Amino acid sequence: MKAAVVAFPGSNCDRDLAVALAAAGAEVAMVWHKETVVPRGLDLVGIPGGFSFGDYLRCGAIAARSPVMRAVVDFAAGGGHVLGICNGFQVLIEAGLLPGALMRNAGLKFVCAVAPLIVATDASAFTGGYARGERIVFPIAHHDGNYEADPATLDRLEGEDRVAFRYATNPNGSQRDVAGILSANRRVLGLMPHPERASDPAIGGSDGARMLAGLGAALGAGVLQRA
Repeated sequence: MKAAVVAFPGSNCDRDLAVALAAAGAEVAMVWHKETVVPRGLDLVGIPGGFSFGDYLRCGAIAARSPVMRAVVDFAAGGGHVLGICNGFQVLIEAGLLPGALMRNAGLKFVCAVAPLIVATDASAFTGGYARGERIVFPIAHHDGNYEADPATLDRLEGEDRVAFRYATNPNGSQRDVAGILSANRRVLGLMPHPERASDPAIGGSDGARMLAGLGAALGAGVLQRA
């Protein structure tokens, strides 16, 4: 699997994601936000967590208009896989790659905790390494992780099996306990919890490593790569 991780001013999980992807067997390149293209031959682009552009205006709104995001949108349109984690999820929504909005947490406080999750679907390259309904644990660290969408959008996400993860115990008020969602073609995943921070037992867990390893196996096999 060939992957690129995009870094913005204020990103603080870009190296973590790159290290976790490399541990899962990926060949990883770092891409600065001012680049206008992504490397050729990629299978995956990762948009990491952090506080891109200081979270000014709205979380992810400025980053979504960086030059590199035009290339990421084109990459996704061409069938590439894109993973947005925490602030990266916010960027993907602001870029129009995923529906809904991420609002202030219901308690209006930053939440930093270990979050038990339920795998809502195994029908994607991102979640195929788990069993549907399985309980896993990823860390969370966010202030604006409250997923909101109109009822029709929520019904469509559920009806199309596009809710990837749900919170077992809702920490932020997200509607219908949504922790992560997939695009209509199932090749773009946005989630607030951090799989890269659960990728080594030495730092608290390996449930995230299973996600990245499963993704690497699916993309490395070629069966889910772009045409």
